[in-house]
Amino acid sequence: MSDLEAPLRPKRKKIWVDYFVQFRWIIVIFVVLPISCTMYFLTWLGDVKSERKSFKQRQKEHDENVKKVVNRLKQRNPSKDGLVCTARKPWIAVGMRNVDYKRARHFEVDLSEFRNILDIDKDRMIARVEPLVNMGQITRVTVPMNLSLAVVAELDDLTVGGLINGYGIEGSSHIYGLFSDTVVAYEIVLADGRLVRATKDNEFADLFYAIPWSQGTLGLLVAAEIKLIHVKEYMKLTYKPVIGNLQELAQGYLDSFAPRDLDQDNPEKVPDFVETMIYNPTDAVCMTGRYVSKEEAKKKGNKINRQRFWFKPWFYQHAQTAIKKGEFVEYIPTRDYYHRHTRCLYWEGKLILPFGDQFWFRWIFGWLMPPKVSLLKATQGEAIRNYYHEMHVIQDMLVPLYKVGDALEWVHREMEVYPIWLCPHRIFKTPVKTMIYPEPGFEHQRRQGDTEYAQMYTDIGVYYAPGPVLRGEEYDGSEAVRRLESWMIENHGFQPQYAVSELNEKDFWRMFDASLYEDCRRKYGAVGTFMSVYYKCKKGKKTEKEVQEAEQAHLETPDAEQD
Repeated sequence: MSDLEAPLRPKRKKIWVDYFVQFRWIIVIFVVLPISCTMYFLTWLGDVKSERKSFKQRQKEHDENVKKVVNRLKQRNPSKDGLVCTARKPWIAVGMRNVDYKRARHFEVDLSEFRNILDIDKDRMIARVEPLVNMGQITRVTVPMNLSLAVVAELDDLTVGGLINGYGIEGSSHIYGLFSDTVVAYEIVLADGRLVRATKDNEFADLFYAIPWSQGTLGLLVAAEIKLIHVKEYMKLTYKPVIGNLQELAQGYLDSFAPRDLDQDNPEKVPDFVETMIYNPTDAVCMTGRYVSKEEAKKKGNKINRQRFWFKPWFYQHAQTAIKKGEFVEYIPTRDYYHRHTRCLYWEGKLILPFGDQFWFRWIFGWLMPPKVSLLKATQGEAIRNYYHEMHVIQDMLVPLYKVGDALEWVHREMEVYPIWLCPHRIFKTPVKTMIYPEPGFEHQRRQGDTEYAQMYTDIGVYYAPGPVLRGEEYDGSEAVRRLESWMIENHGFQPQYAVSELNEKDFWRMFDASLYEDCRRKYGAVGTFMSVYYKCKKGKKTEKEVQEAEQAHLETPDAEQD
């Protein structure tokens, strides 16, 4: 058996859950899709209503809602009430991990009214928004102005708060970094009810650098100021097939955006957008995009792809055609391009609705897509949820760019999941060490994609059923995730916390750096008020006793445990 061959596994005996999952499309079509469509429409109406209000009125409502949050926190009795968390129902979260921490006794604070765009400042090139503003809402407002957030996560439902407190990436992250790297100020309500504005150069600079990846465990985010950039009406997208082994596919991906002469800041050599999809161990398509005007896009002979239309082929399948027909170029309206993966949820839609990509379905029902992830979670039940944890993979691996080939070989050998999504992003050097950080000394041995101020990483998106599961073989999903996490720790990689994790506390803090986070937890009174980030992400039910003991240990220990 070669190094890339997956191990042979015995056949797995089917149980009732397998058949329920196989025919789950019935519930999706007749229950989830109609309700999802209704929810999307009502959300759109709410967004339109908000947009018709003046910025002054929105700010007034914002101030009133912040006062409610402050007053609510002051009502909490630490000796009687549980730890603070939002009142959002567990199934509403877009992430795939179980929100089990809310099963323990907790003190709820309602943030559901924080869904307004508070200001679009064209002079400062800043958008000031509340945490429940989602990507579909913000692009609907900014793109007609030829403006955009510097990093726009692909799925419409992803919210500003989730992308800041957790993790957010897009094809422009090779220039601007992760979503949180584009934030210039956070407005946070601390444990004692104080409202503070944290920037990188004010008295709350430590809090500014600690908030990303903290999962809302340092305070309650009520607004953020985010960097805007100028954009044009269309994206000129080039699809380039790459054929070879996984190491050759990885090198083709590097060469699509990272000059070999290390001139990474040269806009003539580096595209505005980058992503690659690997369809099998020998075939990939690299896509690079540049903003262009509508005048250029509509020149005679140019192909325009209005990807937003419900009957269009799913984007990942459309891109795959480049493998057979060769390199080609087309022009996609900018907002259509931003949300190109929304309708099919990357390729997860194929598992949810096996015939959802068919021409007849797209014409008749495509306008109902996509199903809301929250409703999919709400209708799956405990048994189905556990089945997906074992028989399905939704993981992102953030690894140094030069290790992409090795990571792809590992995924193929251990999981056999295809397609695979590749998206590069910078991890910047910062004045203090944050939860995620570049490899020490990277600037002294710069590799392809690196600069003196940032190391280039790549998100390897592994989303689908593993090959052994599709073949009906035995597969231990929990053990596979444990091995994946170990590989990332050994290779200075990071696991986004929306995903299901098998990490124990010691290994969690081997992967992430605890120093700044724990310092801010103590300094700003979060210990004993908000659950720690590890216990919030930890798999399984969190009992009140377990959480309280962990919090007490942090109170009594002068320094966070390091390894």
